[in-house]
Amino acid sequence: MDRLTKRADFLAARDGSRVSAGPVLVQARDRHDTRAPRIGFTVTKKAGNAVERNRIRRRLREAAKTALGSKAKTGFDYVLIARREAISAPFPALVDNLSRALTRLHNK
Repeated sequence: MDRLTKRADFLAARDGSRVSAGPVLVQARDRHDTRAPRIGFTVTKKAGNAVERNRIRRRLREAAKTALGSKAKTGFDYVLIARREAISAPFPALVDNLSRALTRLHNK
């Protein structure tokens, strides 16, 4: 799975579908192509200091590998926006929330 790196891609995903998944908000955009899905992570300063934000980002990255591996569709961009609760949420619950969010997102 590729990463989103350009601000324009994050802004385009913002205009797509969105689903709240407990401590994470998932935004998705259909690019209408057949390339691999891409994923981006956003953790604002409201989530904590730099150490806490990096910890949240690492947790989200691992949870996304597990949850999005089978549920991500080709041609989609996903942006995961973390809330403060993502740092203390149990990891299996974080993966389950992401998995359910993707299911709801693609059933819209």
